[in-house]
Amino acid sequence: MNLRLARQHIPLVATAAVCGLLYLAASLAYHGFFSAGVFVNFFTDNAVLGIAAIGATFVILSGGIDLSVGAVISFTSIVLAMLIERRHVHPAFAILVALALGGAFGGGMGCLIRCFGLPPFLVTLAGMFLARGSAFVIRLESVPINHPLYSQIADWRLSLGGGVEVPAIAIVLVAAFVLAIYLAQYTRFGRNVYAIGGNEQSAALMGLPVGGTKIRIYALSGFCSALAGVVYTLYTLSGNPTAATGLELDAIAAVVIGGTLLSGGVGYVVGTLIGVLNFGIIQTALTFQGTLSSWWTKIVVGLLLLVFILLQRLIQRRKT
Repeated sequence: MNLRLARQHIPLVATAAVCGLLYLAASLAYHGFFSAGVFVNFFTDNAVLGIAAIGATFVILSGGIDLSVGAVISFTSIVLAMLIERRHVHPAFAILVALALGGAFGGGMGCLIRCFGLPPFLVTLAGMFLARGSAFVIRLESVPINHPLYSQIADWRLSLGGGVEVPAIAIVLVAAFVLAIYLAQYTRFGRNVYAIGGNEQSAALMGLPVGGTKIRIYALSGFCSALAGVVYTLYTLSGNPTAATGLELDAIAAVVIGGTLLSGGVGYVVGTLIGVLNFGIIQTALTFQGTLSSWWTKIVVGLLLLVFILLQRLIQRRKT
């Protein structure tokens, strides 16, 4: 039996092993950590990050970068809050508007990147300032959302028995990952994303729609960021122009820790999910420890990120 591991699978296996070891160590160290309720909280507390990281995964798989993620989340949240509370728009319609704005914003950045050959880093950096500034122009302070439908959705739980209940936002996160895995692995769009990330010139020579796919990738990232903004409002029952500050870096870190190569073309959406779970395990373990400061989470994640960047470098050297 051939048990050799393909190079492109090494980062995914590594992040899964790290996740398993972290979970095992925390479960042995803290009483009650290994429970269904705590496991569900991994998804609930990291739903915003996870959904944003889905869009970032497709962007990085294509060899690009999106720095506007956190700003789009804040913009979406404040737009939703203002539409519902100040304009008395029905939440369902307000959510559709917010998602459309996020997709259009990402698609616009994709057009600039494709049509003018601009670097994704600079375009999305400009998009970050534009979205964050627009959020502050709309409102300087947070706006509570008191609509009864919003409260019902936020309070809704799916009972799994044994006292285990899954909140709506955790279900949204899982559903988003299932759809993203299907999109990446079983559709023509997903195959085109991998081809562009592997070698854009070769993809163009093969007749693949490189331009249109690039635009759709950034539109998808904008849509995911807007959806994360919707989930943020359900999680906090408010919109906030300062929301998700720096979250774009957490999303990129989750994608890289999940095994997606920054050079593009190699990675899996399920790896991003495992990367997000790593965040959740670290944060929850520190809470059990009694360490409330989030900076320790940043330190541990930073160390993990360095390890996986070194692993990526070793893999790339072996390829050459």
